[in-house]
Amino acid sequence: MQKLGFNNFSEMLNGRLAMIGFISALLTEALTGKGVLHFLGLF
Repeated sequence: MQKLGFNNFSEMLNGRLAMIGFISALLTEALTGKGVLHFLGLF
């Protein structure tokens, strides 16, 4: 069982999910010509 808080597993998982989110945002903007903020109705 993993311990709670800052540890190697949680930091690596968080980093990987952040990279996936960032690449997804870039691909969304590249394919549609509209940014993520546009889809959220903020811009």
